[in-house]
Amino acid sequence: MKALLGRVSAFAIEWWRARRRLGPQAATPAPGHALCFPVAASGEKILLHVGCGHARKEHIPVAAFSGQEWREVRLDIDPSVAPDVVASVTDLAGVPDESADAIFSSHNIEHLFPHEVPQALAEFHRVLKPDGIAVITCPDLRAACRWVAEGREEDVAYVSPAGPITPLDLIYSYRGFTASGNPFMAHRWGFTLRTLVAALRAAGFRSVIGVEREAGFDLWVLGAKSARSEEELRALAASHFPPS
Repeated sequence: MKALLGRVSAFAIEWWRARRRLGPQAATPAPGHALCFPVAASGEKILLHVGCGHARKEHIPVAAFSGQEWREVRLDIDPSVAPDVVASVTDLAGVPDESADAIFSSHNIEHLFPHEVPQALAEFHRVLKPDGIAVITCPDLRAACRWVAEGREEDVAYVSPAGPITPLDLIYSYRGFTASGNPFMAHRWGFTLRTLVAALRAAGFRSVIGVEREAGFDLWVLGAKSARSEEELRALAASHFPPS
């Protein structure tokens, strides 16, 4: 999981470099990539992988999305990663209403400004089918702050391919990225389990469940567009969250 977090950070570099270059423009097709959103074939389910970077479905650490029935549609603001749809997570103009069965977002939401978070989550809610779900993972601000409160802010929380990650890096972003001329890699907002769950509920998700993974210093939250029972939510969490 720690190696995956490092890869996700690398993908995020490309996302924000493109955002700096392109600005918050509406969706524009990359050369050779149609903006037309694909229609699922019989028996297929659409997985909208937002902020995908170079990652593909086989790299998503969610067992429930690994089946052949899932057709991945990759969305990113950076045309160089060859997404199916070029768009910002705050403006999914290229994605029709109620067209996705599920959304996966890994380490994207913390790069948004606070006022952009409701915009992104509202877009997630709009494009999901009535029984669709969104799975979101991001750094756990509370876990990082716990180490800061203990005077361990410069201790190594884990080692990623980019280098050692400290609690301060988790809060503000890995300083190696910003030092190398990528200021847009800065984390512009932070989430605890309570605030992320509240944000999804405010966006209209009827049922929300989440976990704090202390070992990974991350949060995993699942929002269902329709109301689900506690038993259903627990089953969804068990199949969509990695081991704690």
